[in-house]
Amino acid sequence: MATAQAFRRDLHRYPELGWQENRTADVIRRSLSELNIPWRPCANTGTVATLNPHSAGHHIALRGDMDALPIAEQSGKEWHSVVDGCMHACGHDGHSATLMATAHWLKHHENSLAGPVSLIFQPAEEGGHGAREMIADGALEGVDEIFGWHNWPAIPFGKIACPDGIIMSGNGTFRLIVTGRGGHASQPELCRDPILAASAITLNLQQIIARRLPPQRAAVVSVTSIDAPSGATIIPQKAIIGGSIRVPDQATRDQINQLITEISTSTAASYGVQCEVEITPRYHATINHASQAQRLRQCWQADFGTTAIETELPVPIMASEDFSYYLREIPGAFALVGAGEKGEQAYPCHSPHYDFNDNLIPLVTQLYARLVGATLPESSAA
Repeated sequence: MATAQAFRRDLHRYPELGWQENRTADVIRRSLSELNIPWRPCANTGTVATLNPHSAGHHIALRGDMDALPIAEQSGKEWHSVVDGCMHACGHDGHSATLMATAHWLKHHENSLAGPVSLIFQPAEEGGHGAREMIADGALEGVDEIFGWHNWPAIPFGKIACPDGIIMSGNGTFRLIVTGRGGHASQPELCRDPILAASAITLNLQQIIARRLPPQRAAVVSVTSIDAPSGATIIPQKAIIGGSIRVPDQATRDQINQLITEISTSTAASYGVQCEVEITPRYHATINHASQAQRLRQCWQADFGTTAIETELPVPIMASEDFSYYLREIPGAFALVGAGEKGEQAYPCHSPHYDFNDNLIPLVTQLYARLVGATLPESSAA
């Protein structure tokens, strides 16, 4: 635990954004080399290491992500980020440290493995499609199934959510460019106000979830910004609306995208302005394969009891994960592991006050060892 904790806190002090994880990759690769575990670069800053590589048995992959977020840290921890405006606000430092703790344990018990085990240290999960690029560079070659996890402060510590089927939503972003006719604030009749139109578009987009989709369908449309810089006496020429969608499937994505376009353009026309719609798909929903999800739950319960499965959390949660790319290629499962404890561990992911709960490292190391059929560590041995 102490070694993995130190490893995690070192990564935390030196966070790196997606596709910039050069120091992180160096630290990981040096550690793997010290353990005499063969590895190869994958998708530039990513790394794939393999234990028991020549076995003909079932090949399992375990994944940990590495990238940080553009957030200024306010946790006050001794190991706080030394990089201005960048921090590990989602716990990817902890995910990488847990995978390294697993590497350490599995290397010392390699002869107990029934088949090859690949350790996937992945860059650029936070919107950078890192999993897609790892797959393109061969990270899943020869792999039969894959498992991953994410710490989740909203779940009580030690419980997990790992349903059969969907666990996290798909997502996308939209950008609406509203162009009117700017002019003097004292002569609104000579202008076509893009701010007024943007405000109406924002309100009208709310009818998509409230009135155009069934209430049973898990979906979100959120306007997250309206940008129309101007002076106090100037009606601007342009306003730009930004937003995000969360969807459970492609059919819902297509329907929402169509409605965003229809509502935005028709509302703009009614205000005498134009609206250009740009919609960018990001990640698909993360959908577990039933057999692998059941096995992950059974492994967790074997160590932590039948009450260790979280049943109160509504799924899918509306956050998204590029682990979905792996699950569209091969069977596997993804779990949300409860990190929530009183006090500091109550902060959600992406908060400037967040810090990963180090007590999760031995628990998930134990889970990973059980999933690959290795000799099991004690919870304090990671």
